[in-house]
Amino acid sequence: MRLADTPAASRAAGQADVFAAATAAFGAGRDAVAVARGDLEFEEWPAPKKLAPYAVALAVTAYRDGAEAGTGKLVLLHDPAGQDGWTGQFRVVAQVQADVEEEMAADPLLGEVGWSWLTEALDQHAPGYSAASGTVTRVITEGYGDKADDPPVTAFDLRASWCPADDQVETEISGAVAAWCELLAAACGLPPTGITALGGSRRGGQGQQ
Repeated sequence: MRLADTPAASRAAGQADVFAAATAAFGAGRDAVAVARGDLEFEEWPAPKKLAPYAVALAVTAYRDGAEAGTGKLVLLHDPAGQDGWTGQFRVVAQVQADVEEEMAADPLLGEVGWSWLTEALDQHAPGYSAASGTVTRVITEGYGDKADDPPVTAFDLRASWCPADDQVETEISGAVAAWCELLAAACGLPPTGITALGGSRRGGQGQQ
């Protein structure tokens, strides 16, 4: 029987089951990271309603020495019909923001380095990904007038999206969560999963042991 010949209700139920399995994998990836890392705190985040028929989202906050060091959001989209630029029925959208030292924010290579943090994490945790795209923004906020004496606030912001491989989508989705968390850890200067920093850590991935 062709998909077009399948009753609409049955098709809808089937896609709901597909997305339920993907959502379970999304949650399993979060739970695995939460067990492995005590410096990340997760919370549910309202998923965007207009990007795809099905969506689920997570937010995370990273802590260094008890203080907030960065945040991130991850969205899993599912469209049974696919969309322009997608290579399958799913797409992952990630965002990470972290405080960085002023000299690092001014480094012209920060974008290239930040993008490599993402691709290396995906190569490790979700190697079937495809059609990756994104941006890296260096944010420098300076005060004037009554705020002229305030020190500059510098931050790193990466936004990206990619398609997990449909033939192993649940594994790829769990891996996407792990990769997103590794990206945030690198941006915040936290050690990779399973490694403990000695003598404290510094921002921007420096001083990892």
